[in-house]
Amino acid sequence: MPEFLDPVKGFGVTFRQMFRKVDTVQYPEEKKPTAPRFHGRHQLNRWPDGLEKCIGCELCAWACPADAIYVEGEDNTDEERYSPGERYGAVYQINYLRCILCGLCVEACPTRALTMTNEYELADDSRENLIWTKEQLLAPLEPGMEVPPHPMRLGGTERDYYRLGSAGVSAPRGQEDQAARPGPASAAAAGWAPGDGTARDEGGADQ
Repeated sequence: MPEFLDPVKGFGVTFRQMFRKVDTVQYPEEKKPTAPRFHGRHQLNRWPDGLEKCIGCELCAWACPADAIYVEGEDNTDEERYSPGERYGAVYQINYLRCILCGLCVEACPTRALTMTNEYELADDSRENLIWTKEQLLAPLEPGMEVPPHPMRLGGTERDYYRLGSAGVSAPRGQEDQAARPGPASAAAAGWAPGDGTARDEGGADQ
């Protein structure tokens, strides 16, 4: 091709697109469903009795390649207990101006406290509103859950809770990635009676 036609050649892609049918997306009136394991907004999960799964270990913050997560852990006490074990996440923030939704934080979490939902509408015109706090990220209380702080209801130690989690008492992995909320059925599987605040073994004896 002669050199004087090089400018026309450079606009070849533009000219081809001009004659193609426009692909119109009717958003937000029509929203297409996301994939089951879509990486959307994060969520901090709870145990079936309402205690928080986050233990303030900060592994998610260390794993984040964009440095978008900030965590401050504090100690639980007998008077104020927010999670099983010694510590809980007192401050938890995710900066969605930095977050690339890669999911490495979810993989680093040892208690499955942090998962990702299918919610993708995170745009905002305020930088401050895009820094989500713990209160915004926490999963809502399901019927039968107690508002922390309160004593452990599903066992005497944090090991009892983690054994329940490994046994599948919390929401299954597929459902947990989408909704990330254990419900009353999970509490029943754990043998916990939400009315009296006691956990029962298989024989029905109080623990």
